Parts: sequence; C-alpha cells; structure tokens
Amino acid sequence: MRRILSVAVAAVGLALGVSAASAQTFPSRQMTIIVPFAAGGPSDTIGRLLAQAMGQNLGQTIVVENVAGAGGTVGIGRVARATPDGHTLLLSHVNHATAATLYRRLDYRSVEDFAPIGIATDGAMVVTGKRDLAANNIVELMALIRRERDKLTLANAGIGSGSHLCGLMLMAALNSPMTVVPYRGTGPAMQDLIGGQVDLLCDQVTSAIGQIRGNQVKAFAVTSLARLPGLDIPTVQESGIANFEVNVWHGLYAPANTPPAVVARLAEALRVALRDPALLRRLEELSTVAASPERATPAALGAHLRAEIAKWRPVIEAAGQFAD
Repeated sequence: MRRILSVAVAAVGLALGVSAASAQTFPSRQMTIIVPFAAGGPSDTIGRLLAQAMGQNLGQTIVVENVAGAGGTVGIGRVARATPDGHTLLLSHVNHATAATLYRRLDYRSVEDFAPIGIATDGAMVVTGKRDLAANNIVELMALIRRERDKLTLANAGIGSGSHLCGLMLMAALNSPMTVVPYRGTGPAMQDLIGGQVDLLCDQVTSAIGQIRGNQVKAFAVTSLARLPGLDIPTVQESGIANFEVNVWHGLYAPANTPPAVVARLAEALRVALRDPALLRRLEELSTVAASPERATPAALGAHLRAEIAKWRPVIEAAGQFAD
C-alpha cells in the first residue's frame, strides 16, 4: 500500500514538475488567437488589440487568424483540436455558450473541450431601426412591435449571432413574433437597414456606433442594465421590460488539457493587457468595457460560460430555431 501511495505521489509530483517546466519555457514560438468570425468585425478588432497587448507581456508575436463559418463553430472546433500547449487560443463571444443549444451537432463540447483563461470584455447591443420607422423612442417602438408583430422585419447577422439572440429575447419579452431576416453578418444587414429594406436590427454598439452618430439609423435602446457612458440612449428595461439584458461578452480559451501553469500565465498576461492605457482608450471608443481583474480569471470565465448556457437554453428552445 505504501509503495502504491509513493508511486502516486511521485506521479503527481512529476506532472506538477512538467507543468512548471512548461510555464518556464512558455511561450516558445509565435502564438495564434483564432477569432471564429470574419475580419473587420468587433470580435476581430478586440482580438487584435489583445494580441498586441498580450504579446508584449509574453515576449512573443501573437497573430490573429479569422476562421469564420457556421456561426463561429468552425473556428471554435479548430481550437478544441489544437495542441494543448497554450500557443493556440480562442477568442469568442456569447456564441460559444449559445452554440451548445443552437446546434444539434457539434464536433466539440463547449465546456469540457476548453480551458478557460478569462473574460476579456463586456459589450451591449443596441436596438436600431430604419430612419422612417413609425416610432421615435423605445416606448413607441415597443407599442409598434406589439401592434404590427410579423408585419415588421427584424434583421440579424445569422443564426447564433448576438443580433439573433437579442432579437429572440426581444420577441419573447413582448410575446410578439416578427418576421426574421437572417444575413451573413451584420455588415449587409446594416446596409439594408440604412436602405430601408428591413425595419429593425439588434447590433453590437461597437458595430453600429458609426451609423448611429452619422444619423443613418434610429437608435432606440441599449441592452445593458444601465445606460452607456457617452451615449444618450435609454435601456430596453426603461420601456418597462424588467431585467432585460443581452451582454456580448468575449472570453479567451485554450484547448482542454493545457498545463495549468500555462493557463495561469496566459490569465496573468490577459489581466495585464486589460490595464494597458492604449487598449482601454480604444475599447472606450468602441463603447466596450474591459473585464475587471476578478472576471479576467479561468474560474470566472468557466462559471460565466456555464451560467450563460443555462440562461440561453430556454430562450432558444422556446423559439425553436436550431441549426444542423
């Protein structure tokens, strides 16, 4: 019995030693952050800001690779299958939680196949409308949706996108289904909103801020619980819908079985990056908030991911909108 115990203790010690050694030599080459969406979008911008700031702290170049497709699940799956040494990371938003319910078949497990590093940013959505829509504020818009229902068209960036989820929650809160028009990204959806081909679009503030400030679309409400600094836009819950919140948070992940010491080093680099003045100024310009040090941890991201899966599952199942 003592011999078995000694062998077990030695094995644990060896594993810890390997993990520590990995951290001491990490990173040993160029790193990659995979963003599972097209270049030029909010996630891509945030990924590149983090890559630059974290790379300075880690002493290695970090490149961003955009691997779009299937609502982000193609890029996410690639990270799940990557070598678990910390050199390949994933930056994804709330879609990583919702894909667990939205997609009937995934080639990865949203929780078990990833090692959380930390929450990076929090961002709100904004409910926007075409310029000649017959509503001028959020209260009038809610009344219009209840009255017109499926006569109104609601654009989104595709199944699993933040705009899709925001629309599902809005329709559920009002018990008023609209005619949903999916696009391949928020870019073409916004262009059709500006052109008046669709009535409404829920978009990330980060994406829509230029069109709002340019007076190309109407901005009715943000989906945060409090108004955003620098934006005179009410919240959805100010219209009477209590606790309405859609938060497009971004999390950073490594593949499962990445050595704990490497995960800890990456989390430390993330927290340092989120204090960088240049990064913070750029995030403020994008109306996005850097995560606090308490949220930029593996434990916080792991707990938040599980909570978000539980939050969105009944919303998605009630809508019955799934992808193969």
